[in-house]
Amino acid sequence: MAAKILIIDDEESIRLSLRGILEDEGLSVVEAESGEEGLELLGTDIPDLIFLDIWLPGMDGLEALEILSRDYEGLPVIMISGHGTIETAVKALKKGAFDFIEKPLSLEKVVVSARNGLEFSRLRQENLALKTRISSEQPVTLTGVSKAIGDLREVIGRVAPTESWVLITGENGTGKEIVARSIHNQSTRADRPLVAVNCAAIPEELIESELFGHEKGAFTGAEKAQEGKFELADGSTLFLDEIGDMSLKTQAKILRILQEQAFEHVGGRKTIKVDVRVIAATNKDLAREIEAGNFREDLYYRLKVFPLELPPLRDRVEDIPLLINDFMDTLVRQHGFKPIVFSPEALSVLTRYPWPGNVRELKNFVERMFIMFAGDTVTADRLPPEFKPAPRAAEPGAGHAAEAAPLDDLINQGPADLKQARADFEARFLEAKLREFDGNISQLAKAIGLERSSLYRKLKAYNIQTD
Repeated sequence: MAAKILIIDDEESIRLSLRGILEDEGLSVVEAESGEEGLELLGTDIPDLIFLDIWLPGMDGLEALEILSRDYEGLPVIMISGHGTIETAVKALKKGAFDFIEKPLSLEKVVVSARNGLEFSRLRQENLALKTRISSEQPVTLTGVSKAIGDLREVIGRVAPTESWVLITGENGTGKEIVARSIHNQSTRADRPLVAVNCAAIPEELIESELFGHEKGAFTGAEKAQEGKFELADGSTLFLDEIGDMSLKTQAKILRILQEQAFEHVGGRKTIKVDVRVIAATNKDLAREIEAGNFREDLYYRLKVFPLELPPLRDRVEDIPLLINDFMDTLVRQHGFKPIVFSPEALSVLTRYPWPGNVRELKNFVERMFIMFAGDTVTADRLPPEFKPAPRAAEPGAGHAAEAAPLDDLINQGPADLKQARADFEARFLEAKLREFDGNISQLAKAIGLERSSLYRKLKAYNIQTD
């Protein structure tokens, strides 16, 4: 999408001259005859750069510049004047102008100043994105030596350079955002920042404005126009996290936009076209959500161009020591914690734990250990109670009446089949946790990082009584 330039000048000949120069450079131009008209245009559409005449009828250019510097911080403004003096130029620059050029306009000066202003705007956006990335320390690479992670890296390497849309699925805490950032980082769009939206965190009444932007006065509190995430992601990648939590109404609008790559601001009529690559993620089973009437089937297949399912941490236990080391390095660097060491026995216990909250739970656990044992060694007996073997468990289908074997017996005498062994352990874990929370399903679901509906299905499958 071509960069947009707003020219505010009361002389038609100057506007025509500037328009010709800028359009020859492949830029889009909008005109205004006064400061008031220019500010009104900004209420509906924000340009990338402004040429502003100092001498205007009504509100003069310096007054308009003050408002622009206050309300549109970072928007480059190039002042133009036919009666310029050094004093006027200095005053304009002090008020926030990016540059100052004199009439009659020099083609070369206009082109150079416009290019510099647009480059300044681009670098500022990238700098803000970089600061955001550094402050949150969002990783863009996957940690692990397991076959599951090796296969995932290979698939990412294949799909990233393409323009294909990706649908990432997996349990809570498996690292879906890291995978999205890894895909973007290896794509042809990596020179622009990835734009992420957590669909579950935005109130329903605001999500349309967040995604599509809004015009001034579109709703109560909309004091000025604002770009949406789709607009900000033009030429880049838009990551729609927790897509399964989006309402059916918003899903319908998203579908149209994804198909047409065009939309209007909330409260606006102008169609805005964008070039956006979409990566979506969810921890929900969208096929089940479609059956339940909670998710549109057409949107599902529009997003599912290239599906990626992330493995839970319990399926790649050999990566646990590496992940622990990564998290420890980050905590030492960020907070100055004294390093800790996990004994071999403690690591052995941690690799046998099912990690229902996956990598996120592991990260929180490591931070907890740093707080408790900074500069010390964490032995098996220092691990929190939930990591120690429970005294009893239920066989799948046996309910509370069945006694479970101790962990060592389960390993040594239990089924040789890994899938069945995992099911046995999961049933045992869920029953122990259910007792711990006195049968409270809501508290249990929150503690282990599962949706209530998923937890109910698991309890029913293992015939674990909940009353």
